[in-house]
Amino acid sequence: MPASTDVAIVGGAVMGSAIAYFLASDPAFDGSVVVVERDPSYARCATTLSWGGIRQQFSTPENVLMSLYGVAFVREAKHLLEVEGEAPDLGFKEQGYLFLASAAGRSVLEDNVTLQQSLDAEVTLLAPEEIAARFPWLNVDGIAAGVLGLANEGWIDPAGLLQGFRRKARALGVTFLHDEVIAIERDGARVTGLMLKKAGAVTCGVLINAAGPQAGHVAALAGTGLPVEPRKRMSYVFDCRSALRDMPLIIDPGGVAFRPEGTQYLAIVSPPEDQDGPCDEQDFELDYAPFEELIWPALAARVPAFEAIKLTGAWAGHYDYNAFDQNAILGPHPEIAGLYFCNGFSGHGIQQSPAAGRALAELIVHGAYRTLDLTALGYERILQGRPLKEANVV
Repeated sequence: MPASTDVAIVGGAVMGSAIAYFLASDPAFDGSVVVVERDPSYARCATTLSWGGIRQQFSTPENVLMSLYGVAFVREAKHLLEVEGEAPDLGFKEQGYLFLASAAGRSVLEDNVTLQQSLDAEVTLLAPEEIAARFPWLNVDGIAAGVLGLANEGWIDPAGLLQGFRRKARALGVTFLHDEVIAIERDGARVTGLMLKKAGAVTCGVLINAAGPQAGHVAALAGTGLPVEPRKRMSYVFDCRSALRDMPLIIDPGGVAFRPEGTQYLAIVSPPEDQDGPCDEQDFELDYAPFEELIWPALAARVPAFEAIKLTGAWAGHYDYNAFDQNAILGPHPEIAGLYFCNGFSGHGIQQSPAAGRALAELIVHGAYRTLDLTALGYERILQGRPLKEANVV
C-alpha cells in the first residue's frame, strides 16, 4: 500500500479508470497514480447500470465534441486498450438516436441540428412523412419533426469500456485500491492527502474527484460544495410479439426513451420534476408505477405494436446528477489547489468518459487543455451562478 502518490483518484468506475489510463499512457507523465474504489465489483455503480448510449445530439458544443471523440475512441478501443493480446469487445450497436418533437419543440430541434451539423455530426432533420417512410411501425401523429443520427450513434457495453480502461491502466502501472475515502486532508488552501478506511493516510499532490453519484459527499470532505447528487432512474425490459426492424434509440416528445436490446426492448423516463429529488445511495428498490402510469401509455401511442407487450424485468440505477445545470463539471477548483473535478455527467458519462479522461490528464500533465477546450465546463460557473444549460437531456 503506497503511503504517497502523485495523483489520487477517488472513484474507479468509468471516469476514474479513464483518467488513470490517459495519465499513465501520456509519455510526458512519469508520476504515480492510485485509484480508490470502494466496490470493485461495480455491482451498483452508475457505469454498469447505464444503457451505454453514444450520441452527438446535444445542444452544447462541448457535449457534441466530447461525444464525437468518444465514438472515435470506441472504434479504436481494441487497439488502444489491448493488454497481452486481449482487447475489450464493446459491442457497438450503431443504430442511431431519433429525437422526436411536437410543433412546440420543433424550433429547438432545428437549432440543435444546425449546431450539430456545424460540428460535423452526421445527423439529419426529418419531416413526419420521412420518419414514417423510414420506420413504418412508428406512429407520427403529433410529431412535427425528428432528428436522426446517421452515423456514430448507438450504444455499447458500458461494463466492457470500464473494464478495458481499468485493465489497461493497471498494465501501465496504476494502483487500484479496494478502499473508501473517509477524510481529505488540506494544508490551508491546498489538498495534501486523504484518509482511507482500511489503509489509513495517503499523501498526494493532486486529488481528482471521480466519485459518480457520491461526488457531492467527496467534495464536502474536501471542504467545498458540489451540486452533484444521486438521482434514481428505473429501466424496464419488455417483450413484443412483433419484430420491429432497424429501431434506433427513440426519445418521444414526452420524455420516454426506448430502444431494442437483443430480442427485447428497454424503456426509461425521468420522474416528474416535483418527484425527482436526491435519493439515498442504498435505494435500489424497484418501482413499477412509472412504467404503468407514464411509459406504457406513451409506448402504445407511439408504436402500435407495443400495445401488446410483456414486462419481463427492471432495474434501478443512479445518475450522478448535476442539479445546477445537468452538465459535467470538469477541471480544477479555483480556490483549492490540487483538487480537480470530473463529475455531474447526468446520464451521458459513458460516451464522454474518453474525452473527460483525456481532458483531466492534459490539465494535470501539461497544465492546460491541448485538444478540446472544455473551459466552459469548469467549476467557476458554479461559483458565478452561470448555468450552462443543455436542451437535450435524456
